[in-house]
Order: sequence, then C-alpha cells, then structure tokens
Amino acid sequence: MRIFIFLYLLVVPTILFSQEKKPASKNNLDMNTEYSSITDTVKKKKAKIATIDQYKIITLEHDTIYQDTSLTLKSAYRQNHLRKDLFGYQEFSNIGQPLNTLQYSLTSFSPYPEIGFSGKHFNYMQADQIRYYSAATPFTELFFNTTINKGQNVDSFITLNISKNLNFSIAYRGLRSEGDYINQLVSAGNFRFTTSYATTSRRYAINAHYTFQDVLNEENGGITNDANFESDNQDYKNRQRLQVYLTDAESLLKGRRLFFDHAFRVNPTEGNNNLYVTHQFNYENKGYEYKQPTVLSTVTDNDNNSVRVARFGDSYVASAINDQTKYERLYNKAGLAYENSLLGKFNFFIDDYRSNYKYERLIIDSDGNAVPDNLFLQFNNVGGQYEYQKNKWNGRFLYSRSITNQSLSDLDAKLRYDLNDEIKFDFRYRNINKLPNNNYNLYQSSWIEYNWSNDFKNEKINSLSAEIQTPWLTGQVQYTVLKDHLYFTDDATDEQKAGNIQIVKPFQYGNVINYLEIKASREFKFGPFALDNTLLYQKVDQSDLILNVPDFVTRNTFYYSGYFFKKALYLQTGLVFNYLTKYYGDDYNPVIAEFFVQQDKKIGGFATFDFFVNARIRQTRFYLKAEHFNAAFSQSNYYATPNNPYRDFVLRFGLVWNFFQ
Repeated sequence: MRIFIFLYLLVVPTILFSQEKKPASKNNLDMNTEYSSITDTVKKKKAKIATIDQYKIITLEHDTIYQDTSLTLKSAYRQNHLRKDLFGYQEFSNIGQPLNTLQYSLTSFSPYPEIGFSGKHFNYMQADQIRYYSAATPFTELFFNTTINKGQNVDSFITLNISKNLNFSIAYRGLRSEGDYINQLVSAGNFRFTTSYATTSRRYAINAHYTFQDVLNEENGGITNDANFESDNQDYKNRQRLQVYLTDAESLLKGRRLFFDHAFRVNPTEGNNNLYVTHQFNYENKGYEYKQPTVLSTVTDNDNNSVRVARFGDSYVASAINDQTKYERLYNKAGLAYENSLLGKFNFFIDDYRSNYKYERLIIDSDGNAVPDNLFLQFNNVGGQYEYQKNKWNGRFLYSRSITNQSLSDLDAKLRYDLNDEIKFDFRYRNINKLPNNNYNLYQSSWIEYNWSNDFKNEKINSLSAEIQTPWLTGQVQYTVLKDHLYFTDDATDEQKAGNIQIVKPFQYGNVINYLEIKASREFKFGPFALDNTLLYQKVDQSDLILNVPDFVTRNTFYYSGYFFKKALYLQTGLVFNYLTKYYGDDYNPVIAEFFVQQDKKIGGFATFDFFVNARIRQTRFYLKAEHFNAAFSQSNYYATPNNPYRDFVLRFGLVWNFFQ
C-alpha cells in the first residue's frame, strides 16, 4: 500500500505538469513564452539546447557511447542493484547476495592472479567497469529501488565539465536489504570519483578514478531442512521460522583503488602520423574478513531432533572466529604507440605486476607442516596491440607474454564488420595462460580443514566466439576449451556429510573440458504488443561433472507499449517468464566466499512469472514489478543453490530520474 501511495503522489503531479500549455493571454500569462511580458516587443534570447550526443560516456578502451534516457525493455532488465541485465545468473533470495552463474561465458578471465573470493565480487566494481564522461551541461542521475523487507537501493551520480577539456564525476551506490530469512542482511556501498582532462590540441589526455567499496553480507549458510521449505505448512511461509546453519556469521569485502590512464603525443600537432607515450597505473588494496562468533550450529534432523554440529569441521578456537585476508596490488604499464591514418594504431608495451597476499599469523597443521602467511608475486610482461578502423571494419588484436619466471600469456583478437547500420558481425578468439587466483594457492582459517598451501599449474583457456546482430535476430555462438581447470568442491567424507559437515577445498582437473554455447534473441511485434525472447543452450563435454550448467535457459516477455495523456506518459506493461532445466547447480560456501561443485542434488526445473508496469514521463522512468508472483500459489521448490532458496513473491518499485541542467 505504501508503494501505491508513493507512486500516486509522485506520478500524478508529474503528469499534470507535463500537459501541453495553452497559448498565453492577458489573463493567463506564461513566463516561459518568447516574450518577457505581453507588451514587450523584444524577444528573450533563446538559450542553446545541448543535444544528447554531447553527453558522452567513455570506457577504459576509449570507446564512446551516449547517455540514454529512453524507456525500453532492455533498460527495464537493468533495473536492479548491479544496473545490468542479469540473464544468465541465478539470484539468491535477498538482493546483493552472490549470483550463481548459469551462463558460463559470463565468467571473465584475466591472465593476472586476483585475490579470489569471487562470490563477493559481483557487487564490487572493477577498473574496467568505471566510466568517464564529457557533458555539455551538468548531468545528474538518481536511481532508487525497493529491496526485500527493510532497506533500499540507491545510486546517485553527477557529472559536469568545468571547461570543455576538464570533467569531473562523483557517484555513490548504496544497498541495504534485510531479506526474508534469519541472518541475511546485505549492506554495500560503492563510492566512485572520476576525472578526465585533455589539452585543447589533445596532445595530452588522462582518465583517472578513485573508488572505495565495501560489501557486507550476513551469512546463514542456507536452510537446514528442505522438507520444511517445500511443505504446504503455512507456518513455514514465514521464512523466519525456517532453521539456518549460521545465525551470527558475516563476511566483509572492502577495497580502495587509485587508477589513471594517460597518454602524451610526441609530435606537437596531430597529423596522419602520430607518436604517443602511454602509461597506466593501478594501485588497489583489499581486505576479506569472515566472522563467526558461535562455532556450533543447531540442526534439526528428519526426526525433529535438535543436534549440535560444527558446520565446517573442527576449529582451533571455541568461539569468535575471525579470519582476515589482506591484499595489495601495484600495476604499471608503459608503452609507445604509433598511429597512422591508413595503417591503424600500433602499441608496444611493458608492464610490471606486484601483489602481496598475506595473513598476520603462521599456522602449523597436525603433520607439523607450516601454512605460509604470505604469497608475494612479481613479474613483467611485454606485448603489443594493433587497432584498425576503416570503413566497415574494426579490429583490435592484443598479445602479451611474461618475460620473468612465471609463465603467463594472453592473446585476444577482436574483429567487427558492419554491413550497414542494422547488421553487424563480431568475431573473437581468446587464448589465455592464466595464473591461479591467490586463494587457490593459499588460505588460512580458524577452521582446521580450511588451511592449505598449494602450487597449482596455470589454467589454459581457449575460446572462439561469433555474434551477429540484425533487426530480425541476435545470435551468439561460443566454443571454449579448458585445460587444468581450477575449482572448489566438498571434500568431506560420507560420515562427515551425514553429520552436516562441509569441508570445501580447491582442486585442479587434469582432463580437458569442452564447452559449447548457443544463444539467440528475437523480438516479435504485433502493433502495440511485442514478444521478446531469449534462449540459451549449453553443452559440456567432460569426463567428470566438474563444470555444471543447465542445458536450457529461457526468458520470454510479452508486453504492451503505448502513449497516454497526449503523449505525456509512455507506458509498458506485461509478463516475464523465466525457466531453466534441472542440473547439478554449484553450492556456496561463506567461509571462502566461493561456489563449489556438488553432485548430490539437482536444482532448477522451475518457472517464475513477473508482472511489470514501466512508465516514462520526460526524463523520469518508473518501474513497478510483481516479482515471482506465481510463488504465491505454487510449490516451494525453487532454489538458487542446493541449500539457498530463490526469493518468494515480492512487490518492488523503482525509478531513474535524469536532470540536464
């Protein structure tokens, strides 16, 4: 009811003030006319109106797009806490929790090792996700979304050009969501500050940003009794009555980053031949912390007997577990680029990577072996990049290789052909020799079984993909070959599993994994009605069940679009259908913040229906969604992981408000 009252008070006045104005008369003076009064003979000087192409968004690779305030189905798909389309991901019951990846090609790879704890990084903005801006006038965007029970999701952003050559932007995204289950609160903040500067002749240009981010999750480890969740017992429809493994555990990821990318042209004036000196700097420090004050969990078995178990095995301490991992990274890349108007752009570079992944204690295991407290890495790469853009062809080819003891390399070839404005072809080949993330090789914990020191081999990833975009169909095909694939799995014995004990450890798969993906999207229009379809097919060829994804994932949206109130209001309303086939979905472990392979329980095989109403009034977009409304009258058999249910029916409201000053 509060949502409807808020929507009424917000939308109705906006519609009223958006109506066409009547001609001015002596009894009805309009101060916005071209005259300052009825008797004036001198017209007001009309202000210049900036066009939308003067509001530029620039990526790290210097690609440019323009600010979009239109209301489309694609913008509605992005109305979530990550501001992106979540097709190919399975959300948990609360907003801001980890996402179970359904579409494996959405996994990003870098030859450089990261800190790990990948489950915490969905809500953490990486350097290549930061955008830079150029705005003719100050531009502001306000984003708001309701969450699950108490809380809200906001994202406030403003950018302005102090001069034609100097831009600043500042933004903050905040999320707080209580959730439906015990010990499930999410609290996250992402602060971003960017600046862009270029001299008038563009001889020197720089993009820089600073970020501070923290992601806090209360961790309940999932529900202990699936039968209670799936039953028709109305008592358990109140999800607070369902027992969870952990009642006071929490995990925290926080980090700061200073980044800049700049270039200086050696020749004073720009011509057909240009020579640039380039440099990129990236310093980042992160910390991951897992706390669990109460070590023993209370679990009710099938006979309704309460049993006290140590969910993650034996521990060194009887209470107040506090595992802390610290990480620092310093990256420098210096290069020399030659640009020719006919041949394209050649860039040769050398980089220096240094990282320190550390703990502030030394652990001796039961065999007398020491688990190190530090993993320091330093290596250098040399490489080259060629960029070509001529007529209908656009290509970017990169190759880099280590010149120090560590063996890593990256070959990335991208090619685009634009047949015309509506038909485009994209091709990509990627070959990566990747160092393992740090938490595969080293981890320390107060849980005895969660301590390891490994020396895994590099992962080898070969990927070939093609995409076609036409007015009739968007299609994508990708084939990936994985060698020495790293993964986590539950290493508990059958006896430990029977006692609800979970021992997750890293392993390396010695055989080859072949992955095929085919994805197609098509929208059919029937007057004001439309049917938007996205279908994903995946096939994995492997000797063991290591890489597990559903065979089919589909999303189908039937909706109506139209104008109302003399075109002051643009409206979209319809139904969204989501479905995925059953598969052995990965489970999630909160101690190491990682998904792990399991072969005990299949999830999926359920459908969700959402009803939505989206509206646009001037530069304001409104979103009202009845999410998973069929949960109110269907069986509770929907899971994000084997122990973590997907969310129930919830009514959510959101808006995006743009100001061009």
